[in-house]
Amino acid sequence: MAAVISMLEDLSALAALTVQRAAGRFAERGWTPRGKVRDGVETSWDKDGIGAWIRTFSSGTVTVSFTVWIRDVDASGYFDDVEAVYEEGEQALARFLPEIENSALAAHLAEAEQTADDEDEFIALRKWTLDGRTLTASVVQPDADLPVMVVVALEAEPA
Repeated sequence: MAAVISMLEDLSALAALTVQRAAGRFAERGWTPRGKVRDGVETSWDKDGIGAWIRTFSSGTVTVSFTVWIRDVDASGYFDDVEAVYEEGEQALARFLPEIENSALAAHLAEAEQTADDEDEFIALRKWTLDGRTLTASVVQPDADLPVMVVVALEAEPA
């Protein structure tokens, strides 16, 4: 998880978070590109079993996400006990949160209010503002036949 915290510290120090600058920081820090090039820029990275993605939305918002824990679906394509898997994800999130809260980022974090959309989208969530950006640590399952994951995301609105 140290690689994630280090990248978050590095990315939060950028004056403007862009896909190009984020990709440059991943390359500088020795993350391995995974061959997902969009508009000439690598957008998918891996280091020590942690996946990272850089996305730009039509609004211009740039999000850098890290999957720090993942539990894939059973052979059936679902979970026999989805509540137990959600609880396992919440425990993984609880283990990771102190790494954020005890990092150099802590001095710049302010608790952010969760929205109704957040409650619908996430199983569990902590959300902060970080020097005008949004930092989210969450447990998420995008669809019933997809893995449950703990994801940390840094999101920057366009300047």
